[in-house]
Amino acid sequence: MTDSAHGLTTGAVARRLGVAPTTLRSWDRRYGIGPAAREDGRHRRWTPEDVAVLHEMCRLTSSGIPPAEAARAALAGPVPALPALPPPPAPPAEGEALPRPARRPGSGNGLPLGAVRQECRGLGRAAVRLDAWAVDDMLASVIAQYGLVAAWEEVMAPTLHAVGRKWETSGDRYVEVEHLLSWHVSSALRRAAGPPASGSRAGAPPVLLACVPGEQHTLALEALAAGLAERGLPTLMFGPAVPPEALDQAVRRTGPAAVVLWSQARSTANPPLARHVADTVWGVRGARARPAVLPAGPGWAGQSFAPGTLRPGGLRDALALLRGLCDTVAAGQS
Repeated sequence: MTDSAHGLTTGAVARRLGVAPTTLRSWDRRYGIGPAAREDGRHRRWTPEDVAVLHEMCRLTSSGIPPAEAARAALAGPVPALPALPPPPAPPAEGEALPRPARRPGSGNGLPLGAVRQECRGLGRAAVRLDAWAVDDMLASVIAQYGLVAAWEEVMAPTLHAVGRKWETSGDRYVEVEHLLSWHVSSALRRAAGPPASGSRAGAPPVLLACVPGEQHTLALEALAAGLAERGLPTLMFGPAVPPEALDQAVRRTGPAAVVLWSQARSTANPPLARHVADTVWGVRGARARPAVLPAGPGWAGQSFAPGTLRPGGLRDALALLRGLCDTVAAGQS
């Protein structure tokens, strides 16, 4: 039974909060956040008051507070509806890194996060708990407070990397965590990008974004697409593992200002393809044009490129390079 007269079972509470039942049992065992009543001395029954404490525990840990500290605050009660929060800091200026507050001890439920922002720890804990609501809320909050570039470089990317490393060293565990976090990061980036660029930039040559053949990782390209959209620069996103023939046709048909080729691993980096794209020309005789090529991602490390090929060092650098290229092309057309 799970009616209110007898309390809720652990499974029912876990489904309601979006938390794994094992997490609730761990919190009970470690921190004393458990049901006040146990039917027949064995079966756990959670009262509304117990659930309210759990709500506060979830909220605090999702904000980056270590579980032990969150448990003490949640048990201190009564649980406040909305604790007063300090005003958010002003967004950093263009090119300025996100300010780093004092770090608390602890980790994102065992994720190898290292020395990172508190928001990374909160996001990591929410992802490990498979708390989709908290993940979505935190991503929207950090983008709104700090801007897309800082949110990607200092919160999203470090947390994604930590989850990926945990999965690689834990056998088949944490695959579901990586999938859930990746999906919500992708959704947050697309919401931040908004509709395609229009207005004064409409009709301008686009920036073409594509993963090289065999490359399935698109999140960094999605962050770049969102950053370009934020600056009003038109983009064409072709996504993962674009075949060489399709990429060639896309370049010839659209005449892009630049082509960004993403490679996550050295096994997918394709210098001959980058050179081929850089040599592609279009237009009438006497007015031929060719795109700038930006090999982006860690897979290109150590590769040699033709003179004039631009190798961005990260999202911030790529956005600055592409804005300069697009402005140069637009000036040449006016």
